[in-house]
Formats: sequence, structure tokens, C-alpha cells
Amino acid sequence: MLTRLLLAALLLVLPASCKRSAPQGEDAGASPPAKTTLTVKGSDTMVVLVQLWAEEFMKREPGVSVQVTGGGSGTGFAALLNGTTDLAMASRPIKDSEASQVQQRHGEKPAELAVAKDGITFYVHESNPAASLTLTQLRDIYLGDLKNWKALGGPDRRIVVYSRENSSGTYAFVKEELLKGEDFTSEALTLPGTAAVVHAVSLERYGIGYGGAAYGRGARELPVRMGEELIAPSKENIQSGRYPLSRSLFFYARGAPTGIAQRFVDFALSPEGQAIVTKAGYFPVK
Repeated sequence: MLTRLLLAALLLVLPASCKRSAPQGEDAGASPPAKTTLTVKGSDTMVVLVQLWAEEFMKREPGVSVQVTGGGSGTGFAALLNGTTDLAMASRPIKDSEASQVQQRHGEKPAELAVAKDGITFYVHESNPAASLTLTQLRDIYLGDLKNWKALGGPDRRIVVYSRENSSGTYAFVKEELLKGEDFTSEALTLPGTAAVVHAVSLERYGIGYGGAAYGRGARELPVRMGEELIAPSKENIQSGRYPLSRSLFFYARGAPTGIAQRFVDFALSPEGQAIVTKAGYFPVK
């Protein structure tokens, strides 16, 4: 009798204990895999362009998040060195010392990828009578040797000089190419981005500033006078290098880019990506 009771109890317990557990991953409430992120940091000049690339790229690859932040070319190179960005945006070539640091820390030489063309443009107020300036005149203004518009055939007014912060690739380019390594005048008013410089010039009748060609809204572009010729920062002049302050805009990676970074670079250089370059006000590399 006791044996039959024990057997009956065992049969009641056995089905519950032998119930199959659901395999891992079959939980209907499980969260989806995290999105894959690409970080791009650096040149303020390039932020608008790269954001446009990022928006279109994320439409094509919905599982990818592209995070774009500025701060200047120098900030981008520092982030590349520290491993806090996948791609650095730069409006100047990387310095040998910066490239050496990246290689020493990460064991790979930075890969340089030209993705657009630009020309450093000088801006004045719409009412400024100056039709053009020579490179020498621009240099003298930014060194502080030429301080009054009267010396340039304009009104007897002090020239208000606007510049970029020293972490900017645009600042470094102007210092190297125009000032030949000499320091900017101490009277220059420093602003954190080309858009801010152009906006300041648009409000200051006696101001002058510089920046990328894409930002010339609200102020007037000055062509550069070379002898008897006036050379404007046009697409043809910048792409050919005829405009004397033409430059390339770059992506840098730690070694050859791979995965999402490579696909993003490929998109930027594709016909669709280069069409966005034109839309943003810059000039295609191809």
C-alpha cells in the first residue's frame, strides 16, 4: 500500500520537474542588439559637411549611428591619438609630430584621406569698398602691420580683425601659408568657428575675417589680386589650385580604415557623397 502511494506521488511531481526550459535567446522580451556607432571628431570647418554625409549614410545603414562633433582639427588629432574617435576631421595636413605620436601609441601610421576641396576665403562687410586685396596686404593686416582701411583706399577707420582659435586647422593653414609661420596680431578677435567669424563681419562695417568658402553668407567674399588679375575662390580656381589659398579637407584614421569607417569613407568619396560636398558649399575632390 505504501509503495503504491509513493509511486503515485512521484508520477504527479515528475511532469513539472521535466518541463523543457526555453533556450536562451527565445525570450520575446529580449532587447535588440545595440546599434553600431562610428565617431567622427575634429575640424569645425567640416562639421556641416560630415553631418550631411552622416544623415544620408544612416539612412542607407539603419543599424549604424554616426556621431559627429567639432572642436578643431587639433582636437580631432588628439582624439585619434587617445582612441576616442574612429575618424578625425582635419582642414590641414597632420603634423609629423602628431603622426609619430599616433604611430608610437597604436603601432600604425595614420591614414590620410582627402575627401573634399576648399579655399580659405577672406570676408568683409557688404558695404566695404575694398574690391580685392593682395596676399601681402592680407598678411600685413593679420600681422598687425596694416591697421587702417585708409591705407587701402577705404575710410579712415581701424581694421577690426577676426580670426579663429589656435586649435583650428583653418588658423594653422593661414598661419603657415599666409603668415609664413609668424604670429597673428594680438589685436585679432578670436572666434570659435567660421560661421561665427562671418556673422561678426556681417555686423561690423570695418571688419575682416577668414574661413571656408562654404560659409560666405551675410558677408562679401574678397578675391585675391595677383598682379593685374583678380582670382576668386570659385570651384574651378580651387579645384585646379589656381586660387592661392586652396586646400584639401581630410579624414584621418589609425591605419587603413576598416568596417563601418571604410564604408563611410567610401560613401563620402562616391558620386552621391561628392554631390553632398557641392550641396554643402565645398568642392569635390574628383
